[in-house]
Amino acid sequence: MATAAARKSKVYTISLPPELAERAEALAQRDSRTMSELFREAFRVYSAQDARRVLDELGEYAEGRNPKGYTVADVPRLIREVRAARPRRLKARSNG
Repeated sequence: MATAAARKSKVYTISLPPELAERAEALAQRDSRTMSELFREAFRVYSAQDARRVLDELGEYAEGRNPKGYTVADVPRLIREVRAARPRRLKARSNG
């Protein structure tokens, strides 16, 4: 007989309003899933949507930080331009 220590899943108890519980049970039955499978999939979808939201927010932030729309391909050219525009420093000579 399996013991609780051998369980690899963590068990949660949740509560749902009756209308939502009925809808969840109907979905699980329709898709031949257990309630656990239904809620695992719901969490996966929620988590993926949340990750997408964070990436979208980061993208919007990045766009604001790059108003001219530079790309990675522009970096070598920009470096050359900046280096060409700044005055050259004289190298110190060693007397040794």
